[in-house]
Amino acid sequence: MQLKLDSEACQGHGRCYSLAPDLFDSDDEGYAVLKVTGDVPDALHDAARLAADNCPEFAITIEE
Repeated sequence: MQLKLDSEACQGHGRCYSLAPDLFDSDDEGYAVLKVTGDVPDALHDAARLAADNCPEFAITIEE
């Protein structure tokens, strides 16, 4: 599984880094940034899905 983040779609709501702090962080302006590149560790798959499902702009996608 890999995460993709559309930075242009992100509006900075912060749900992703609140729900999955091991996978996401925020930049200086409050917009999401990925902390993990490449494959998401198996233990974080549920957190990745939770973050993607809760993004109001659908800026997070998962590639299986």
